[in-house]
Amino acid sequence: MPHYAHSGDLDESEWHSLRQHLIETGERAARFLEPAGCGELARTAGLLHDLGKYSREFQSRLRGGPHCDHSTAGARVAIERYGNGDGRRASPGKMLAFAIAGHHAGLADGASGTEPRALADRLQADIPEVAPVWKQELSLPELASLPLKPRNKEMRGFCAAFATRMVFSALVDADFLDTEAWHSGCGGHPVPRGRHPPLAELLDRLDDHLNALMSNAGDTEINRLRREVLERTRARAAEAPGPFTFTVPTGGGKTLASLAFALEHAVHHGLARIIYVIPYTSIIDQTARVFREAIGAGGGDPADFIVEHHSAFEEDRVRNREAQDKLRLAMENWDAPIVVTTAVQFFESLFANRPSRCRKLHNIANSVVILDEAQSLPLGLLRPCVAALDELTRNWKASVVLCTATQPALGEEDGFVGGLEGLREIAPGPADLHRRLKRVTICQRGKVTDVELAECLREAQQVLCIVNTRRHAHELFDAIRNENEDGSLHLSTLMCARHRGEVLETVRCRLAKCMPVRLVATSLIEAGVDVDFPIVWRAEAGLESIVQAAGRCNREGRAEIGEVFVFEPADEEGRRPPGDVAKMADAARNVMRHHDDPSSPEAIRSYFRQIYWIEDTELDRKDILRKFRERTTRFDFPFATVAREFRMIEKGMVPIIVPYRGTNGDDETADRWLRQLGHVERLGRVARGLQPYTVQVPPRRRRKLLDAGAVRFVREDVFGEQFALLENLDLYRPDIGLAWEDPAFRAAEGLIV
Repeated sequence: MPHYAHSGDLDESEWHSLRQHLIETGERAARFLEPAGCGELARTAGLLHDLGKYSREFQSRLRGGPHCDHSTAGARVAIERYGNGDGRRASPGKMLAFAIAGHHAGLADGASGTEPRALADRLQADIPEVAPVWKQELSLPELASLPLKPRNKEMRGFCAAFATRMVFSALVDADFLDTEAWHSGCGGHPVPRGRHPPLAELLDRLDDHLNALMSNAGDTEINRLRREVLERTRARAAEAPGPFTFTVPTGGGKTLASLAFALEHAVHHGLARIIYVIPYTSIIDQTARVFREAIGAGGGDPADFIVEHHSAFEEDRVRNREAQDKLRLAMENWDAPIVVTTAVQFFESLFANRPSRCRKLHNIANSVVILDEAQSLPLGLLRPCVAALDELTRNWKASVVLCTATQPALGEEDGFVGGLEGLREIAPGPADLHRRLKRVTICQRGKVTDVELAECLREAQQVLCIVNTRRHAHELFDAIRNENEDGSLHLSTLMCARHRGEVLETVRCRLAKCMPVRLVATSLIEAGVDVDFPIVWRAEAGLESIVQAAGRCNREGRAEIGEVFVFEPADEEGRRPPGDVAKMADAARNVMRHHDDPSSPEAIRSYFRQIYWIEDTELDRKDILRKFRERTTRFDFPFATVAREFRMIEKGMVPIIVPYRGTNGDDETADRWLRQLGHVERLGRVARGLQPYTVQVPPRRRRKLLDAGAVRFVREDVFGEQFALLENLDLYRPDIGLAWEDPAFRAAEGLIV
């Protein structure tokens, strides 16, 4: 009898042929990994992934019968046909078995585990018998030795596990796309996965944009230098793919120059896409907007050029419904020419085990990955992050560009154990660039009390002060504000993202008009936020933070020299930075004692070497790499365990939704999203829409707000504690955001009866 993969609401004669599904899934998966030489491995995964559907039980399931296991059969055949691993080399059979068994439930731990059930237990379980006809309908490839080159003996396990995730990714995406294509074909509603403009066309558009910028730019020293950076950087694009550094001081035009290098490099070497990885959601929209302006002039739908994949992205910004659908689909698997995402999304996906998180991984291979603000990678996960970047460049035809003004010492030649090999700098002489772009002096002011600091801030017409805690920012703002003058502003994560964006627009406007503006902020303003103050005060922190703060000072060179004052808060309570930041502040203080210019490449290199030496045993706090080394003998990798433990942002903060209506009170976006929660079909879309209106708080603070009736959970019976809504809007102030000290507070005007 014929065997089917899917039924749908159709006559049986129109059901999806199982043989056709397996062959076409294999073809898709093979195309995904062919550039890296693993096409046949991926094809085999596609051919075997639904082998259990050749069972009588599954065919009965299509006709209304009970659920049955259809994934384990293919995993068993993979082990029988291609081996179980012997500890000396990666076993194709074991890699295939992990991917096939997990293509619905996720990659499991190899030897033990319950969610999902361990691979060893799956392989021993009773499963439905498959009909032998599959051997006549399918022809399995002969798998030659895999083209994987482990860095060394210790990294064999990590290399094999990384390849397993890539095969898993290719299989999951191919399976989904083939099933989607069949369903959409049956229903007569093709899925809008549009054709994208080639990278060469986007490069031409960027050239037109850059030429226009240069022709309209004044003949100043800084514009001449930016032009030189751009030209010299693009000249390096023909170099062989691999790891690069791009070290350009703030104001040197590194955002567009890095995009130009990436496009030129990708076109020259036939790479598939550009993935721009940014550390903070607070600046990701700014970068994506720059890219859209640079390459959107050729017409067409923005969703065809750039996919933003991060928690704060608002699909409503794309007005056309079909474009929204295309954008959402591209976010699932990063099938787009340019992807802008966060470091959290990028690295946590590389260590994930769920199909939805891993589906896009194969599209990182054969791409250019630009890691913006590379120094911001968390110390506790630095070694596994670097190991993943090394794998991408070593075995998966990716080029990785570490792009920053404060280049971390992550190369093997810098003394970083397991660091990137053969790093090449693409900027024209970082030391000379630093000298020519130097527009500020950084000096230490020692201990400063809040009273002294507030007086200095009030005396300045335009000044930025950056401190380490939200409490300090709040109290300092209260100390300098003047009810009769609106030049004092506050910025912290106690404000939702939409509110912060409005404050920044106000700051830029006042700076441009030479109006008074005194901004007190936390460190969220440092990385890439485009503001230009003549004076900056920075509480002691790591040297990279101090240099980033200096990048907000005299950014455009309007003054002869800007002033950055680094101070130690004399008032201890609520002022000291948290653990890691305190250690980095100590190292920065030491470097500043020995270098006249603490922002020089030499000082920064010295600083990072100190940090990595001090923190050597803490650079892999979850022992991620050790977990893969210990399981190399049988390649029983702990995929599910690692996925749970690899968290770039430790849990400890919970969200509260603020129905913020904007400065003028006319922004109803949050209200529209909240109304949709009553009849939502796609929860993820609503959650992303509400993200710009959330504030992260400690769980105990949210509990107090809940107990006081200031916050309630929306549809708790359906969504649990996912959507906590601020009910007492008097607790959200237009000047500082959420003020949680008194959960029962009500504004006086709201108490009048």
